[in-house]
Amino acid sequence: MKILIIDDEKNIRISLTNILEDEGYEVQSYATIKSGLAGLEESDPDVILLDVILPDGNGIEALEEIKKTMPQTPIIMISGNSNISSAVKAIKLGAFDFLEKPLSLPKIKITVKKALDFHALTLKLIRMQADSERAWRMIGQSPVMNELNKLISKVAPSNAKILIYGESGTGKELIARLIHARSSRKDKTFVKFNSAAIPRELVESELFGFEKGAFTGATSRKKGKLEEADGGTLFLDEIGDMELASQAKILRVIQEGEFERVGSNQTHRIDARIIAATNQNLPEMVQKGTFREDLYYRLNVVPIQSPPLRDRTSDIPLLINHFAYDLALELGTRIKVFQPSALQKMQRQSYPGNVRELKNIMERIYLLCDKEILEAEDIQPLLPDAGTATNDAALFWEETASFQDKKREFEIRYLGRQLERFGGNISKTAAALGLQQSNLSRKISELGLK
Repeated sequence: MKILIIDDEKNIRISLTNILEDEGYEVQSYATIKSGLAGLEESDPDVILLDVILPDGNGIEALEEIKKTMPQTPIIMISGNSNISSAVKAIKLGAFDFLEKPLSLPKIKITVKKALDFHALTLKLIRMQADSERAWRMIGQSPVMNELNKLISKVAPSNAKILIYGESGTGKELIARLIHARSSRKDKTFVKFNSAAIPRELVESELFGFEKGAFTGATSRKKGKLEEADGGTLFLDEIGDMELASQAKILRVIQEGEFERVGSNQTHRIDARIIAATNQNLPEMVQKGTFREDLYYRLNVVPIQSPPLRDRTSDIPLLINHFAYDLALELGTRIKVFQPSALQKMQRQSYPGNVRELKNIMERIYLLCDKEILEAEDIQPLLPDAGTATNDAALFWEETASFQDKKREFEIRYLGRQLERFGGNISKTAAALGLQQSNLSRKISELGLK
C-alpha cells in the first residue's frame, strides 16, 4: 500500500514516514503542494496525508483539486492552526478525516488503517455495482437518442410486448432494462435469457425449468427463467437463435401465460412481461420458415430500433467521458482526460462493434496508456485500423474527393440504409424521410440503388 505525505515540517514528515514504514507501507513525502501533486501523478497512492497550511498554497484548495481526478482516494487532513470551519469545509469537500497537531502517532496508524479499509471496500462496492443504475444509464443527446428515450418512456408503463432490433453492441439489453426500470414492475426481477449463449439441448430446461429425474443429471427440481421472472420482466435476447420447438412453447406462454417444466405434466401460470431482442432480420426468417410467423407478430407489438453508433457520432464524447469515469473507479486509477484532438480522433474512428467496441477501446487505453492527459498521438497506436472504403468516417474526413462526389456517396449510403431499414419499401421510406414517393423513386434510379 502506498501512502503520500504533503507537509512542510520536516520532523513531521520523518516521524510519519518512520511509523508508517514500520507498518509495512510504502511512503513518499513532500514539502510543498507543487511537488506533492507531481508525486501524485507518479505514485498513485492509496491514502494521502495533507497539511492545511503549506508554503505555496492552501491544503483545503489542494484537497478540492485532488478530488476532481482521484475521487475515491482517501485524504486525511492534518493541521496545527486550523479551526472548526476549516475542518467542516474539508469534510464537505470529501476529506476522510481531519487530525490536529501535535499528532498522536497511534491515532495516525489507526486512521490510516481505517482509510485503507474504507478505500478497499469502496472499490469492492464499485465492482459489485457494475450492473447498477449508472451502468444501465442511456448516454446520448443526439436526435435519434432523444427520440428513443421518449419512446421508452411512452411504452414502459404498459405491459405491451416489445421487440428490440439492432446490431450487436448497440445496447439492446440496456433498452430492455430501462423499460423495466420505468415500468410498474421495477421492484420485481429482471431476468435475461440468451438463446445464443446456451446449448440447444439445454434451452428448454433453462427456460422452463425441470423436475427431478427429468433427464440424466437432473438430481433435483429446478426453476427456470420463466418462474424467476414471475411478476417482473423476461428479456429474451437473440430470440432469432431459438429453435422452432422452443418458439412454439414461448408462444403458448405469451398467449396463455402457461407452461410445464421439463419432465412434468403440471401446468404453471406466470405473469411476466416479455421483451425480446434480435440482430437478425426476422421478417426474412419468417419467409424462410426458420422463425414462426405467429410468434413474430405476438412479439412485434411495439418495435424499437437500437441505433448503431455511426448514426449518433455526436454522442461519442459523452460516451468517452462516461466510460472514463467508470473505468477510473473500477480500476482504482485517476481519470484520464481526452484533449480535443483525442476526442476528434475517436469520433473519426469507425466502430463496427458499436458502443461495445468503443468501451473495449476505452478499457484498452486505460490499461496500456500511462499518460493521464491524452492527445491524438497517444491513443493512435491503440486504435484498430480504420479501414478504407468501408470506413464511414472517411466519408467526412477524406480530402481527395470533390464535394459533388462526396454528396453522391453520402446519398447512396444514407438512402441505402433507410431502404434497408424499411425492408425496401419505397413508400414507407419516403414517408419516414418526408419525401414524395415519386421524388425518392427518381433519386433511387439516379443513384443506381436497388
